[in-house]
Amino acid sequence: MPVITCIEDLRQLHRKKAPKAFFEYVDSGSYSEGTYHANSADLAALKLRQRVAVNVEHRSTATTMLGTPVALPVALAPVGLSGMQWADGEILAARAAEKFGVPYTLSTMSICSIEDVAAATSAPFWFQLYVMRDRGYIRRLIERARAARCSALVLTLDLPLLGQRHKDLKNGLSVPPQLKLSNILDLMTKPAWALRMLGAKRRVFGNIAGHVEGTENLVSLSQWTASQFDPTLNWQDVEWVKNEWGGKLVLKGIQDVDDAKIALASGADAIVVSNHGGRQLDGAQSSIRSLPPIVEAVGDQLEVWMDGGIRSGQDLLKALALGARGTLIGRAYNFGLGALGEAGVTAALDIIAKELDISMALCGVRNVGEITSKVVLNPY
Repeated sequence: MPVITCIEDLRQLHRKKAPKAFFEYVDSGSYSEGTYHANSADLAALKLRQRVAVNVEHRSTATTMLGTPVALPVALAPVGLSGMQWADGEILAARAAEKFGVPYTLSTMSICSIEDVAAATSAPFWFQLYVMRDRGYIRRLIERARAARCSALVLTLDLPLLGQRHKDLKNGLSVPPQLKLSNILDLMTKPAWALRMLGAKRRVFGNIAGHVEGTENLVSLSQWTASQFDPTLNWQDVEWVKNEWGGKLVLKGIQDVDDAKIALASGADAIVVSNHGGRQLDGAQSSIRSLPPIVEAVGDQLEVWMDGGIRSGQDLLKALALGARGTLIGRAYNFGLGALGEAGVTAALDIIAKELDISMALCGVRNVGEITSKVVLNPY
């Protein structure tokens, strides 16, 4: 067993253990992947301000998100197909998040269903929603989330159409994997993954299969899913979702100040400054560069969170310093999931939490509330 010291160690182990198509589904962006890599590069370019002779004996990384106490200002982001990185992956990630004391967000495009995750956990989790053409299905999906005691709905706004990801096309990504020669040869090198998947609760989209008429087999399920992303999505749809849901609403995919102001006016409880991890509009600005003007415009009136590029406690510290009240991580915990299952998700959270704690101390900060832009030397 290799010594795990950072998220990159988990990433390399994930690469070895999961089929290529599923690993690269996580580790990829759209087109040239410029925005994907900018998310990390722009965080790395920020320099921390070291302080000395400050009493930092008693420190805390605890705070709140949507009024709920959290051990760390981090939520696990919605990531589709997590259940193909490791059998029952969504259940394992939700359990790890619950034990650690941070929120978990289940994707609409998960393998395990809302009901599967609810049955396997005791703490309320969040549910991420895509607005699809079939509004009747969306209404039923919202009701299922309510019945499962989900405590917040995370509405993703930046995917009216699916961005092109070259790696997915080259890998012939599908659920389950396409049985072509290259995929068969790759699966032959991952016997432990295949054995675990044989015992998995599900191997198709659990929130869709059996809940939509005419999706009884893999072909019809895939065809229905591909046809459902809705380019007509608009702010009236956001209002409709808010009224249907009636609970805490988070709007994800905000990159523009004008959109942030509209989101505030819509009654959202929180927004996530996000470019979908660089998986949608390649060439868009990194999340960390987009964050400060949005915080300045609306940050005193609702919670502003950020995702994109966070793979360490120092990345988290920089996001908080530039005004984020919380963050979401997606790839970081999926690398852990694909590497070691539930233990890998816990390892990812441990790595980020410990690095945040140490970096706070070396910057002369004792708790999350003390983190300001003064922590970084060159804020955007």
